[in-house]
Amino acid sequence: MHESRGRRDQGRVLLEGTHLIEEAARLGLAAGELLATPAWIEAHQALLHQHPSMAAVLQPVDEAVLAAAATTQHPDGVVLSLALPRPAAPARPGFVLALEQLQDPGNLGTLMRTALAAGVEALWLAGGADPWQPKVVRASAGAALTLPLERLEGLALRLQQARAQGAQVVATTVMARSAPTASEASASGANTAAIPYWQLDWTLPTVLLLGNEGAGLSAELLSCCSHRVTIPHSAAVESLNVAVAAGPLLLERWRQQQERMPVTP
Repeated sequence: MHESRGRRDQGRVLLEGTHLIEEAARLGLAAGELLATPAWIEAHQALLHQHPSMAAVLQPVDEAVLAAAATTQHPDGVVLSLALPRPAAPARPGFVLALEQLQDPGNLGTLMRTALAAGVEALWLAGGADPWQPKVVRASAGAALTLPLERLEGLALRLQQARAQGAQVVATTVMARSAPTASEASASGANTAAIPYWQLDWTLPTVLLLGNEGAGLSAELLSCCSHRVTIPHSAAVESLNVAVAAGPLLLERWRQQQERMPVTP
C-alpha cells in the first residue's frame, strides 16, 4: 500500500499516525489491520475501548516492524489499513472543486482539507497525484476520508455538463494583473473580463477550476469556463502557490453565505 498499484489492486489505503486513526474511528470506517507498538497500545486504551472494531483487528508489533510498514521516517507507533472510502456526492452538487493535473501531494492534501472546511460537496480530479498516497492523506488531515471525490480521464465534458445544468464554471488567474489579455479572454470563453474574486457571486452553483502548479489550466479547459477571477496581490511575486490561492477562493463562498444570513434580533 506504499505504491499506487498496490492500493489499487487491494482497494485499500494506509493511514499512519494517531490523528488519522482517530478520524477513521470517528467516521466508523471499516478497519482492515491495525498495527501498533506496545507503547502506543498502552497509551491509547481509551480509544480501543471506545471503538471495539479497531481493537478486534489490532496486531501488536515491535518498532522495527512498525517502521517497515510505515512510509514516514519517524512513525508515532500505529498504522491502519482500510477499504478505500467512497463517500457519495449529491446528484447535482452546488459547490465543486475541479483540479487538472495537480502534481504535488502536499498541495492536493492541503486543498482537500480547505475544500472540506469550505463546504465543497464534490472533488473532481483529472490526473495528477494519487489522492490515496500516504502523503496526501496526511496533508489532508483526514479530509481525504470524507470528501466525495471522483477521478476522471478529463474534465471538459463534465464542465460542459455543469454549465448546461446552470452552474458557473470559474477559472482563476492568480496574477497581480486584474484582467487577461485579449487572446486569453477569447480562449477562456468567459463572458466578461476577469474580476477580483470577491466580486463574483459564489453562492450560485459553482465549479471552481484550478490547474497544474507549473503549466496552469489547459486551453481546452479554459474554453469551458464561464467566468474568470483574479486574486490581486503585490507585483513582488509572479504568482501564488495553488493551495494558498485556493484558500480565499473556496472560503469566499462561505463568507458570502454567512453575510446573507438574516440577523436574529
